[in-house]
Amino acid sequence: MDDAMPRDLHLAEPQATPRGEDREIVQSVLRALDVLRSFDRHTPRQTLSQVAERTGLSRATARRFLLTFRQAGYMEQEGALFRPTAKLLELGHSAVASLGLWDIARPIMAELAAKLGEAAFAAVLDGQDALYVAHAPSPGRVVAVGIAVGRRLPAYCTSVGRVLLAGLPEVALAQALATMKPVAFTDNTVTSRPKLRGLIEDVRRDGWSIVDEELEVGLRSVSVPLRAPGGAVIAALNVCGPSARVTPEALHSRFLPEILAAAERINRSLRD
Repeated sequence: MDDAMPRDLHLAEPQATPRGEDREIVQSVLRALDVLRSFDRHTPRQTLSQVAERTGLSRATARRFLLTFRQAGYMEQEGALFRPTAKLLELGHSAVASLGLWDIARPIMAELAAKLGEAAFAAVLDGQDALYVAHAPSPGRVVAVGIAVGRRLPAYCTSVGRVLLAGLPEVALAQALATMKPVAFTDNTVTSRPKLRGLIEDVRRDGWSIVDEELEVGLRSVSVPLRAPGGAVIAALNVCGPSARVTPEALHSRFLPEILAAAERINRSLRD
């Protein structure tokens, strides 16, 4: 699968803070985060000048941040080009792990994968991408789906992404749809924003999403939400497989009941 989809950089807007708390905010940390967010699928490597231009920082300031990240192991330099390293994934994994979610989810995901004969995944929403954070391989499968922990895929054309988008508050969803630039990966890919909105509303109503060969020809998947005790969607549980093995009928009749039951076990454990 090819997840190299160009997109414009949208740095996070400064969040409003209660009166009197401005002096507690460390502005240099916010600028450092802008530097990290300036790297994406379209620009995985950048020069100092590019980083400065994309973030609005001076070259001297951008250089200090880049060299600091390099010293800490979060950035590597090849000549004039800088590139984030895989060590950055540790930060995201630590944040997710702190929820205690994956200690609960992993054994249930392993049971699900064994029962259905296809790999199970879990993902969280990161910007407009679904970021895969957990994986339970299917025992005995020689041909596996090419997704791994740390992989990013566009949320709009994946079942896991649509579940995560459906879990957003209305204002956040409207903003996400307005800034998306959907492109067609296959003849089945839905790129119309009104149609995407309709599909996401279906997910909100039904509590699940099935996507049939929209990201890649020959790949089908089903996903359901994982919820915090208060009901907020914090992640999505996913099972996918090659269309040669997984028919649309099987997704509805066999896969969907099993993945819904697995998600309810995880959600119930989080509530208890």
